[in-house]
Amino acid sequence: QAQAIPVVLAGLDVMGGAQTGTGKTAGFGLPILHKLQPAANTSPSPARHPVRALILAPTRELAIQVEEAIKEYGKYTGLRSTCVFGGVDIKQQLPIVRAGVEILVATPGRLLDHVEQRSVNLSQVEIFVLDEADRMLDMGFIPDIKRIMALLPATAKRQNLLFSATFSGEIKKLADQLLNEPQLIEVARRNTAAETVTQAVYKCPQEAKRALLCELVTSRNLWQVLCFVRTKHGASRLARQLEKDGLATSAIHGDKTQAARLDALTAFKEGKLQVLVATDVAARGLDIDDLPHVVNYELPHVPEDYIHRIGRTGRAGASGEAVSFVAPEEDKYLTEIERLLKKKIDVVRLDGFDPAAAAARAPLTRDRAARGARSGDRASPRTSHREAPRREAPAAARAAPPARSAREQEREDAYARNPDQPLPARPAAASADAKAALVHGHHAHGHHGKARPIPALLMKRKAPEPQSA
Repeated sequence: QAQAIPVVLAGLDVMGGAQTGTGKTAGFGLPILHKLQPAANTSPSPARHPVRALILAPTRELAIQVEEAIKEYGKYTGLRSTCVFGGVDIKQQLPIVRAGVEILVATPGRLLDHVEQRSVNLSQVEIFVLDEADRMLDMGFIPDIKRIMALLPATAKRQNLLFSATFSGEIKKLADQLLNEPQLIEVARRNTAAETVTQAVYKCPQEAKRALLCELVTSRNLWQVLCFVRTKHGASRLARQLEKDGLATSAIHGDKTQAARLDALTAFKEGKLQVLVATDVAARGLDIDDLPHVVNYELPHVPEDYIHRIGRTGRAGASGEAVSFVAPEEDKYLTEIERLLKKKIDVVRLDGFDPAAAAARAPLTRDRAARGARSGDRASPRTSHREAPRREAPAAARAAPPARSAREQEREDAYARNPDQPLPARPAAASADAKAALVHGHHAHGHHGKARPIPALLMKRKAPEPQSA
């Protein structure tokens, strides 16, 4: 803030980079309010309140947070501000936007919706801000941003501010298009984590991670643990499992409604949840006061995302703890993260917890992973259903299979039959041989359209018995 605010007040373009949690929002929000203060007025006419500052954010949560900060900073200025984002009915936003606002915070897609509705005019924008620009790149917003830039005054006639916690070659290309002779402001080495965050790694198999998380939370009586996973399906599933284990848990991800996401986030901020399971939708910009713990249940594929994840704790000089659960197959991601950080992360053990024993107590993990893979959840060690070998030669699919109990073999047989897969209609008196032929033919011809496998009740329902004549 000390370096950025004078430059912004001077009217220069800025390319700003700093560790997450160092206050970038105030770094551009305060000087924007100061510069726009002379334009404040109490006129009811929308024409007296054109959009003078446009702030783009990649996610709904970050857009809401930025606008809340702007509103708090400018409480007594008389300047109007609002936030528009997707996931809610646009009709609720139209009256506010059409009434006129000087500062508009938006996600790119919903802003373009308002442009099409002719509720927003961007021709008088004086200051344009891109917050978390690298996340914009990751989420594929660049075409939308270029469309928005075409609606703004020429680059030389507006002030442009680009802020991000990490830089890359792609960000530099975007800056060349967006900024006019920008001032580069960096207050720390690029792509570094806050020094106030204690980092540690627990090595354990994938099957033991849930037990390790439960043991970690219960043994230390932790509350407000932000737990990151890679996928939306994985977040929902883990939240359900932790609820069954007796932990106060909720989930936040892109498939949740906006109301559900805000409710979960509010409960978490108020300390009503022990664990909030989240995808990387919560990794950027979310500011939770004194958040003590972050857990990487699954390591991100992109090492920069690790910095953003653990940056949810240790903000504004506070201390925090970030731990990562690393399965053997994730060692390569850990190596990339350590290379980015330019240091090794300490590997620790939880007293009284045996990862091997915990993995042995989770015999169905492989089956759950297989079902998740078919629903696009994550890569599974099992060959996918469509690519599996014909049932006449099951031995070719698995070399040297481990010894199985009768119950485990029963599950394997149920998996092969997949009784939840819809079969063609057949007479009630169909013979057992005819039914077997239908099942075999269904597997041999693959799945198309509505015949996609349904994993929800897989192996939980017995195959229907043929009725007698």
